[in-house]
Amino acid sequence: MSTHTPFKPAWAAESVEEGHPDKVADAIADALVDAWIERDPHARVAAEVLVKGNRVTVAGEIDSCERIDVPGTIRKAVASIGYTHSDAAFTADGLQVDNQLHRRTTHPGRDVFQAGNAGAGDQALIYGYATDETEERLPLPLVLAHRLTRGLATLRRGAGAAWMRPDGKSLVTFEGGRVDSVVLVHCLAPGVDEHAQQALEDLVRREVVGQALGPWMHEGVRTLINPGGPFVEGGPAGDAGVTGRKLMVDTYGGLARHGGGGFSGKDGTKVDRSAAYFARWVARSVVDQGMARRSEVRLAYAIGREEPVAFAVDVLGTGDQRAAEQFLGQTDPRPAAIIDQFQLRRPIYRSTTQYGHFGKSDLPWEQTGY
Repeated sequence: MSTHTPFKPAWAAESVEEGHPDKVADAIADALVDAWIERDPHARVAAEVLVKGNRVTVAGEIDSCERIDVPGTIRKAVASIGYTHSDAAFTADGLQVDNQLHRRTTHPGRDVFQAGNAGAGDQALIYGYATDETEERLPLPLVLAHRLTRGLATLRRGAGAAWMRPDGKSLVTFEGGRVDSVVLVHCLAPGVDEHAQQALEDLVRREVVGQALGPWMHEGVRTLINPGGPFVEGGPAGDAGVTGRKLMVDTYGGLARHGGGGFSGKDGTKVDRSAAYFARWVARSVVDQGMARRSEVRLAYAIGREEPVAFAVDVLGTGDQRAAEQFLGQTDPRPAAIIDQFQLRRPIYRSTTQYGHFGKSDLPWEQTGY
């Protein structure tokens, strides 16, 4: 990981673990997208999910001639997160599904998209961003925050299996170019005594914080673990979760601009998602090619129009603006072209849900060839 000093003297970012209620909703929504696309690559999916207690409510519009097992897909997604404990109020086997999906079979626009001529399904404002602070081309505080929550998940599935549940959060703050504080909240299994809590806290400090921070760890880092006291009732049992409520976690940690559109539950014909991936690819290409240390890409679409009504790049004073603009002119921001470029008619969406939609080397919009 690159060790450039972050661009601001005081900076912070957060991440959430897989079992956070909002992320549970996102995971279910993306599992539904994948299930339909696996059966019908031209399916158009717009699924919104609410989770609370032991109930999952899913609503939206599905345009496909195929059918899927909606309750079974939902339960499989919930089980993969780790909600399989019989002592929990929210568990894969026990949840109730309220299916309010409206399915159509008209496939409007299928032939249009196949011909490479399709306008945006709705208006949208989109930003893409990249920075050379890290190998992931993401802001350093966000990368560390994601490493912390991934570390919690790894610990939960290993040494902490008897003590931990899938809900958790991380927060990393920087001051003067150094990590100032780390906050970790993780859900405990019912009945964990004080001795086990202390043993787990020691394990989290050693196995999660130390490994995640690596060279950014120093004696002055303030580490707070469950600072509000034991966290027992987590996940949808303790709080409601809804798709699209973790936009900063999904993108740039609040350290770059965001157009406001959510990702999960939408197939590639939705520019809120696909064009955000494209904007990220353009911004990352500018940085990967050495044209700038930072890059922001801006896109705006009008409903029914192929070409964006606005498309610009800004190197934010860190490189060759003219070269970046020349590169921008060589790209194709039309929705159908984006779908083709990233092969978005494949069931790849569930792999994007957790720990951010950017920075993962196996995703096509992270592969710039440089």
